[in-house]
Amino acid sequence: MRKKNKVMCVLFACFLGLGFFLCILFPKEDYSYSERRKLAKMPELSLDSVLNGRFMTGFDSYAQDQFPFRESFRKLKAFSATEGFKRKDNHGIYETEGYACAMEYPVDEKSLDRASQRFRYIYDKYLSEENKVYLCVIPDKNCFLAPKSGHLSMDYPAFEKAMAEKMDFAQNISITHFLEQEDYYKTDTHWRQERITDVAAYLAECMGTSLKQDYQQKTAASDFLGVYAGQSALSLSPEPLYYLTNDAIEQAVVCNYETGKTQSVYDLSRAEGKDPYEIFLSGSVSLLTVENPMASSSKELVLFRDSFGSSIAPLLLEGYSKITLVDIRYIHPDYLEQYMDFTDCDVLFLYSTLVLNNSDTLK
Repeated sequence: MRKKNKVMCVLFACFLGLGFFLCILFPKEDYSYSERRKLAKMPELSLDSVLNGRFMTGFDSYAQDQFPFRESFRKLKAFSATEGFKRKDNHGIYETEGYACAMEYPVDEKSLDRASQRFRYIYDKYLSEENKVYLCVIPDKNCFLAPKSGHLSMDYPAFEKAMAEKMDFAQNISITHFLEQEDYYKTDTHWRQERITDVAAYLAECMGTSLKQDYQQKTAASDFLGVYAGQSALSLSPEPLYYLTNDAIEQAVVCNYETGKTQSVYDLSRAEGKDPYEIFLSGSVSLLTVENPMASSSKELVLFRDSFGSSIAPLLLEGYSKITLVDIRYIHPDYLEQYMDFTDCDVLFLYSTLVLNNSDTLK
């Protein structure tokens, strides 16, 4: 028994030593493309950082993020948790009927209050009765998947009703009855552009314009593997990434206020980047305008939005001469008066339940 214990101690010491040298020798990564986040870096070592605990806290994050073969261990852990121990989720992400989804529960009333207060601030500061103001709440995939899979789920109709009541200055446009689980990517949070033409048409109709819906469907060069694939480490298959175009979209002029440059509606170079969904209007941009030189009217739309708005805005373009997209997760509303004029514009607050229930991201 004593000999066996010695052997075990030696093997354990060798394992620790091997791990130590691998941690030193392995190249360090700055970014995790699977998780779509920056990885922790080695914290600064100083007497002050050691005494106040910052060094050990930072080193703990660094060691976890830079551990050798980390991605392989993440996949092994996810497989053992879901297949071996039959857990219903991994890191809060579950899979059902081939769709991956993150649990979102319960409703955070304080978050809804904060979101409505930020939107009311914009209304009071920039808008008036001359503006037609609308609200549209986009339900998360949980709305369709959770009841069938047995996972916790918010009451989405009650969520939308509560948000509409808090924003009594806006006309609520409900779109849930147009949506189903197939309208969302299997491995991502977002909806599929080619599946929401009916949603776009209904929004346009409710806002007093119309769309011909004469789109041509095209396929991006690379398949799409969404954010849930990396975050969950589950074995999920990529899917085709489609986008829709027509004459208005092809001729549109997009001005990106972050880069100061003009661009096209679809940035196809991003299809092979860290987030292929960014082909739609370059993803999460704080402020940009899309002008339609083929417009038959002078109607303008200001779209306060999260990332869901990137893919539906091109579909709405036919009904407007200009659409201004504003993402107040990245720009404070006080700065908007430097760049835009709200006179006679229609205004649509288009937000997913994911953002509204986590509204600390709104400035």
